[in-house]
Amino acid sequence: MTDGRVDRVDRIDPIAPVPPYRQIADIIRQRIASGKYPPDMRIPTESEMVEEFEVARTTARRAVSVLRDEGLIYTVPNRGSYVSRQTPKSAR
Repeated sequence: MTDGRVDRVDRIDPIAPVPPYRQIADIIRQRIASGKYPPDMRIPTESEMVEEFEVARTTARRAVSVLRDEGLIYTVPNRGSYVSRQTPKSAR
């Protein structure tokens, strides 16, 4: 359905067996795969993730770290994290 409630799918379940930081990483990963976040586009900041997903900053930071370790994003100091152009490590 495209009645404006699409983002409801992008919610985390705080009591799910998957840790919240992994759920956030999955959501961002899906947004990258769908093209919502194309290469070289900035992904949400840690502060924006804290607000959107209602999590602690450390949780947001861990989600960013997972995506960076996978090669999906790169971080520019004092600028933010951006979608990589390269093939992610998991797809190589």
